[in-house]
Amino acid sequence: MKDKSFAVIGLGQFGITLAETLAESNCDVLAIDDNGEKIQEVADKVTYAVKADVREPGVLESLGVRNVDVAVIAVAENLEASITATMQAKELGVPFVLAKAMNSLHGRILEKIGADEVIYPEKSMGLRVARNLLSSGFVDIFELSPDFSMAEFAIPEDWVGKCLAELGIREKYHVNIIAVKKGDSVNVNMKPDVPFEKDCLLIAIGKNEDLNRL
Repeated sequence: MKDKSFAVIGLGQFGITLAETLAESNCDVLAIDDNGEKIQEVADKVTYAVKADVREPGVLESLGVRNVDVAVIAVAENLEASITATMQAKELGVPFVLAKAMNSLHGRILEKIGADEVIYPEKSMGLRVARNLLSSGFVDIFELSPDFSMAEFAIPEDWVGKCLAELGIREKYHVNIIAVKKGDSVNVNMKPDVPFEKDCLLIAIGKNEDLNRL
């Protein structure tokens, strides 16, 4: 059984990655771009791939975009196409329209014409990379808000063989260990009396200042 249906409009690297990932997750994906080579690149990976210029009036309606649950406008580099596609998707009654913006002015325009959410992928990735570089000891860190993050880090040597109850991590550092990774296995059912194994990765959530104390 298929999950949500998506229209991904604009097949730059962001759009292609998004379309393929959604399709791999068993979603119906309609991919649209005016570049035939990009359409060919995703044609055998998504449900439908159509070459079309979204700046043309009525083109999204003719392609059945009104029937999708989510439209992702990933054509940010072309301001006219971005605005036109966003307006068409909203006029067609698509329940949720997510639009990619290049800068804050572009984002404000998209919000004004009805985009339900505006994202800035390049900005978000830049912030994430900067935080990873500044965060000593973390394998990866994902910002949940300006004050809270989720961090992945290698288990300290002196934690090996000890359990959550014994270490008192929550009491000492005010962070919560929410999962343990070992290879491709992830355990989210944390038990306070099960000792940590060697060479595993821990995933913690908490305030940035508390995570940095680790």
